[in-house]
Amino acid sequence: MRLIIAEKPSLAQAIAEALPGTSKRQDGAMVCGDTTVTWCLGHLLEQAPPEAYDPADKQWRLDRLPIVPQQWKLMPRPKARGQLAVIRKLIKQATDVVHAGDPDREGQLLVQEVIEYMKYRGPVQRLLISDLNKPAVSRALAKLRSNADYQPLFQAAQARSRADWLYGINLTRAWTLTGRQAGHDGVLSVGRVQTPVLGLIVRRDNAIRDFVPHPFYPLWVDLKVAQGQLRAWWAPKEHQPLDDQGRLIDRTPADALAAQLPGASGQLTKLDQQEKRQAPPLPYSLSALQVDAARRHGLSAQMVLDICQRLYERHKLITYPRSDCRYLPEEHLQLAQRSLTGACQNDEALRQWLSGADFTLRSKAWNDKQVGAHHAIAPTGKPADFSQLSATEGHVFRLIVRNVMAQFYRPLRTFEVKAEFTLLNEAFRARGQSILDPGWKPLFTTRDEAPPLPPLTQGEPCQALDAGVEEKETRPPEPFTDASLIKAMMNIGRYVDDPEVRRTLRDTDGLGTEATRAGIIETLVQRGYLVRQQKALRATKLGTALIAALPSAVSTPERTALWEQRLRAISEQQDDPSAFQQALLVDLRGLLTHSDAAKLRQSLQTAQGEAGGPTKRTGKPRKSYTKRKSSGGKKKTS
Repeated sequence: MRLIIAEKPSLAQAIAEALPGTSKRQDGAMVCGDTTVTWCLGHLLEQAPPEAYDPADKQWRLDRLPIVPQQWKLMPRPKARGQLAVIRKLIKQATDVVHAGDPDREGQLLVQEVIEYMKYRGPVQRLLISDLNKPAVSRALAKLRSNADYQPLFQAAQARSRADWLYGINLTRAWTLTGRQAGHDGVLSVGRVQTPVLGLIVRRDNAIRDFVPHPFYPLWVDLKVAQGQLRAWWAPKEHQPLDDQGRLIDRTPADALAAQLPGASGQLTKLDQQEKRQAPPLPYSLSALQVDAARRHGLSAQMVLDICQRLYERHKLITYPRSDCRYLPEEHLQLAQRSLTGACQNDEALRQWLSGADFTLRSKAWNDKQVGAHHAIAPTGKPADFSQLSATEGHVFRLIVRNVMAQFYRPLRTFEVKAEFTLLNEAFRARGQSILDPGWKPLFTTRDEAPPLPPLTQGEPCQALDAGVEEKETRPPEPFTDASLIKAMMNIGRYVDDPEVRRTLRDTDGLGTEATRAGIIETLVQRGYLVRQQKALRATKLGTALIAALPSAVSTPERTALWEQRLRAISEQQDDPSAFQQALLVDLRGLLTHSDAAKLRQSLQTAQGEAGGPTKRTGKPRKSYTKRKSSGGKKKTS
């Protein structure tokens, strides 16, 4: 008997439907001829708690830290024992086993740890499915590979799981116990991803709170040129009173110059004119989709992930959504017209976009070299029944279709002009843009660009008609929203001061992964460290106090992003899991010496931030088979 172990029931159902013959349902499995398909319910196993290694560690004590297991143990999750029993019975009867976890690091771990927990020693093949429609599943079933090929990916996932346990358990216990000494009654959860994300928000909130606005004074001049009029802006020289962004902070020289300008003559001294071509935005990765859906439709990152899971599993309208890739396989190009035609047939806006597509075009999105374990999110081609979709599901589906459709539109072509005029020995700059070919742009609502300038010629004369000085005020940074926070987590190098580390981070996945970023934000809200104020995410007093009391190395992004880099290196056989763990333990022992009750007491008393505390989950609980991904922090331990 061949046994296929899927990650969740919806995937098992799709596999059974693609197998020849009729499937018969039995307890916890489906039988199709000589193949049986069973499933996990997300993670069936979890890291054992400290007391499973030593009963003395059930009680939280500072003198027991760090807790480091010598032989790692897994244990069944609550409510998982029944399905584990089904898999144990079936695996004993199997002649070969097929691992059908999701095509990512966590999916590799989730099923393989069950196979190993059952002590199965026979052959294991790997089935990779990113599209639940029957033809795609059939193609995947015809292309099984050896699971041994994915052992490095499993080792990276296992190293991540163990490292998160070591980091989260030990630092959470240390700061919670220190918190008790400082008078705080409650768990102070610390995690290698969640805490740097909280640190980003606390530092942004502090910058907003500490911001002192100052006025600045832009000077404009309206100029008559040979073929029309335009407005240009003064570029003050360095000897003028300027702020660090080159803005004039004393009005006196601006007023003096503005009084002299009307009627003054000058000439166009620098002219830069060029045609620019802009390729269409690429199809979406999950994080890029979360950013756009938050901006356009006000959806939280978790809502977008949940919607995508429904579009993938229940409606089968999109390919695997937890993708970090924005490129598509080259073989998909020949199927694109058919899949987009199917996706668009029941929606007027989509049909309109389809009518403008030119399927003879090929964008840079089709590139096998850029596609790793998964490809960009794309429509499967199944016609959408919009009466069965919620409004938000419809919004997200249209975004996904649109970004793939845009690959069959011409590039946006613009004519951009930068001009510098000299009057009274001072420089005045103007810029403009005209659209030569809108290409893909009508599919997107984008910001207005600079209006076009009249035709200009290098060296032509100009005359000032009028001039004026505006009084403006500097503005504080914007608070983080779901969209800007996800973008910050994707491009975490921008928030790192060390140029060497910033360079290293350019090629890594950033803070967290596609699958975990939404959950990290929700975890911080549930633990009372963040609150939502309309679209803004703000730190609470508790969140601000915790960041103030922790060593900066725990609350800044460098360490966790470098972790991700090492985990990727493990998955590519360029690093060793045990060396990674040893380096972590050295780091951890150093951090534990910084837990300081006096410092924490002071930060709890003086912290600024929003009122708020841990939130209780409302509404129906999630079904137990929803995939559990690491949020970077550990659950509360007891």
